[in-house]
Order: sequence, then structure tokens, then C-alpha cells
Amino acid sequence: MSLLVVGSVAFDSVKTPFGEVEEVLGGSATYFSVSASYFTDVCMVAVVGEDFPDENIELLKSRSIDVEGIERSRGKTFRWRGRYGYDLNEAHTLDTELNVFADFLPDIPERYRDCEYVFLANIDPELQMEVLSQVKNPKLVACDTMNFWIEGKAEALKETLSMVNILIINDSEARELGGEANIVTAAKKILSLGPETLIIKRGEYGSLMFTDSSIFSAPAYPLEYVYDPTGAGDSFAGGFMGYIANIDNVTEETKRQGVIFGSTMASFNVEDFSLNRLKSLKGREIEERFKFFKKLSHFEDISTV
Repeated sequence: MSLLVVGSVAFDSVKTPFGEVEEVLGGSATYFSVSASYFTDVCMVAVVGEDFPDENIELLKSRSIDVEGIERSRGKTFRWRGRYGYDLNEAHTLDTELNVFADFLPDIPERYRDCEYVFLANIDPELQMEVLSQVKNPKLVACDTMNFWIEGKAEALKETLSMVNILIINDSEARELGGEANIVTAAKKILSLGPETLIIKRGEYGSLMFTDSSIFSAPAYPLEYVYDPTGAGDSFAGGFMGYIANIDNVTEETKRQGVIFGSTMASFNVEDFSLNRLKSLKGREIEERFKFFKKLSHFEDISTV
């Protein structure tokens, strides 16, 4: 069991300028797991309601995702409704129904507790710490968070950050968490809270990875058509962590490669609604797009200065 993820499973209703869907499969753990499954074995911990169809469980199983950790509780599955304008970097939440997710208390199955790589998706930081108290001795722990927790549970979040190796958030979250408008200054303050590495997702502008001694900038894939950015950040995290777990080697270089694989998976995710694009991917498509990313910013140094 190499990679454990704890997060949400949801039904999403999404409207963008390019289409609309009702109650399609979503959630942070779902996008992460499907994305990561192209690289490694994934163990998934989440909660769903009585209304969650068996066909969705079968979809996860078809990607060789271990679903023993998905709890089925009495009540309805978590639901999110949102829309995007032409600025696809910004989601407008119209309605959130936590349902069974409101009482979610992660119980990590015994055989998952030896997972060497752990991703704490966007859940209450107190629950993230509870997960860490149940796993045994992971090599690498990464987590996500959001403005809601930054504003509402700042102290618990700081305690969580002191226990993780990598934080993966977007640029607005980084500015709020760091208390700085400048992203570089904010990054320095966030790293002082404990993580060794900070990855900032910037949507169509790519991503930045910070450590105490380096900065790595990765471009976004130049897509002609973007239909739905829902789950892109979780797909990014899945590609990143899936690759790292697959090669089982955490270095500056492998983390940089992981950022590119994360960007690759996110770029596929936004090409269709829900998991439609991710679940139909072929390995050669991932490899070809990864190579294209490498060419995007490659240049030869022929300067005479």
C-alpha cells in the first residue's frame, strides 16, 4: 500500500460558459485518487451516503483504487453547486450541502496505516491531525487547505503544517495564509510554519514550488479548450504524489518532475466535466504531454555575456 488519501467524495453540479452538469461524481479524494492511480496504488478514505451508487464504487475499483476506507453512512452524500465565469480561475459557490461529510471522522483501516506516502486533502485541520495520529511512519506527508480553514481554524492549521512535509495550495490561499500580497514573501512566511516545500497552484499561469533554498516555476499547458476546472487542483496533487510514490525517491529533482506530472494531470482534467477525461486517459497521452511540458520552457544558453 503506497499512497493514502483522506478527503471528500461529492456530487457536483457545475455551470461554466461551455456547459452544465448536474450531480456528477466529484470531491477532493475522488479527483486525487483517479489522477494518482495512473502512477501507483491508492488507498482512499472518505464517507458517502446511502444514495451513492455502486457504479461509482466500481469506477474507482476499475482504476485499482482500494476502497475499503470508504464509509457508507445513513444520509445523503456531500453536494456542491458552483459556477464559473470566463475567469475560470475563480469558482463561485452557489450551494454546499455537507450531509454525511459534516460528521466525517476518518477511521484509517489497519492495513492502510503503513502507507509510506500520505495526502491530507482539503478537510478540517483537526481531522488532518487525527489522520496523522493513526498512520505509523510515513516517508512523506503532503496536505491541502482552503481559505475557510485559514480564517476559521488558524491555530489548528498551523499545528498541522508543523507536521507535514509539503503544502499544496493556490495563490489566493498562499497570500492569506502568509499575510502578504507578494507571493514570494508569503511563501517564506509559510515555510517558516514547518513545511519543507510549498507548491502554489496558479491555474492558467502554472505553478511555483518553494523551498528554503530554491524556487521552481512550471508553466501551464496551453489548452485551446477548457470546459470545467473543478478538481484541477486535486488532480494536480494526485499526479504529483502519485509520481513521487511510484519512484519512491524524494529529492529536489523528483519533486520538480512531480510538479510537471501534476500539471499534466490537471491539464487533462479541465478538458471535460467531472472525471470524464481522467477516466479515459491512456498512459501514452500522459507521457506525450509530459514531454511537451519539458519543451515548453526549454532553451539553450548561447549567450556570450
